[in-house]
Amino acid sequence: MQSNEFCIIGCRHGHIVEFIKEMFELGYMCKGIYEADEPSLAQALSEKFSIPIVSDLEAMLKSNVSIVGSSAINNEKIDVIEKCEEYGKHIMLDKPIVTSRQGLNRLEAVFNRGKIQVGMQLTSRERKSIVTLKQKIDKGYLGDIVSITMRKPHRLSPAKRHPWHFSKEQNGGIIVDLLIHDFDLLRWLTGKEVRRINSCMAKNILPEYPQFYDTATAGVLMEGNVLAQLYTDWHTPDTCWAFGDCRIFVSGTKGSAELRLFGDPSVEMEELMFCMTGEDHFHRVELITPAVSVVEDFLLRIQGKPSSISHEDLFSASKAAIEADEQAVLLN
Repeated sequence: MQSNEFCIIGCRHGHIVEFIKEMFELGYMCKGIYEADEPSLAQALSEKFSIPIVSDLEAMLKSNVSIVGSSAINNEKIDVIEKCEEYGKHIMLDKPIVTSRQGLNRLEAVFNRGKIQVGMQLTSRERKSIVTLKQKIDKGYLGDIVSITMRKPHRLSPAKRHPWHFSKEQNGGIIVDLLIHDFDLLRWLTGKEVRRINSCMAKNILPEYPQFYDTATAGVLMEGNVLAQLYTDWHTPDTCWAFGDCRIFVSGTKGSAELRLFGDPSVEMEELMFCMTGEDHFHRVELITPAVSVVEDFLLRIQGKPSSISHEDLFSASKAAIEADEQAVLLN
């Protein structure tokens, strides 16, 4: 029987906070936090949640924990995944879970061996507006989808970032780090696979980090001639009400939709969705609450119950992000 204990291995990004909170809310207990290199965040979380800091990784993995959470440095996550596989521990990580073709191949091998379940905090899938959009698309309200545009600007605040964030090798770069959500959403919303990607990255700031590109775009062709345009950057002002004014635009043969993922101060601060069709004028859509969160969905998968996010989803989204990064035109 699966225990109700989990632990944290690798604690370098605040994304892990939401995982810890939700696991506590679901009745799990945290055995400890292991972070070998930079303990500041681990120490802060230890004090906040009364979680012990542990120094013996092997002992913790040999214990009764059933699930591991990780926000390790991005290119080190595949090492953590393989370590968890060695000890038969399921693992949930923040995004991205791999940063290179080599890492992707290693991840595929883990999936093929099938010894553990791997999850990724694809939290866009639990946003009310996106869940509502998915329902509208599935019911045919917008007709056949012909185009999706996603704009995902982000706040950088470089003084608050550790040096690894600006390293292409360690972080993966702007496309791998930020557009992983968007490639996952394209597949989830449309039920179609990526067929072709044309992308580019531009560098405008921080000459002290020559590998750090701050703006990226990708044109994506999906099955069925669905066209997508993805855009992201690190230029959201610190005065913004959220980490970025993120929006999604969808066009179908019967209508269109606009999502304002973090609201709009001129309308409302909560996330918003608007639609119009040939029969319905432009109107605000009432949002629905997802049946389960991404963490709950992962726990269902561990238990062998029906779940939404699969290893195939994680692999396909990661593969698309890495391919977009590999062939991106670099603009300096």
